[in-house]
Amino acid sequence: MSKFLYLYRGPATPMEDCTLEQSAEQMRAWGEWMGRAGPALTDPGAPFGARSIVSDDGSSPAPSDQNGYSIVEADSLDDARALVKDHPFLAEGKGRFSIEIFELAPMPM
Repeated sequence: MSKFLYLYRGPATPMEDCTLEQSAEQMRAWGEWMGRAGPALTDPGAPFGARSIVSDDGSSPAPSDQNGYSIVEADSLDDARALVKDHPFLAEGKGRFSIEIFELAPMPM
């Protein structure tokens, strides 16, 4: 088994800008996905808050639209991809939101 990092990218509305009904619906959808992922979800993650970027030339370009992360455990990258089926972050269906999946490789010793 390997661990995989999901990075959520897209123009998501900050939770503090959502109505109570919108927040409740989002939490319900995420709870359902977490239930389907089951024990494969080793870290449900968190949304990202304030952000800044520092470049190797010392500049500060505009930050990306990364929104948060989760960590899952799966036998393969294909299995990690299968876990995002019906993921609430991908519910809009217009191509504005994506989940980047990275295998967390062990550090060489």
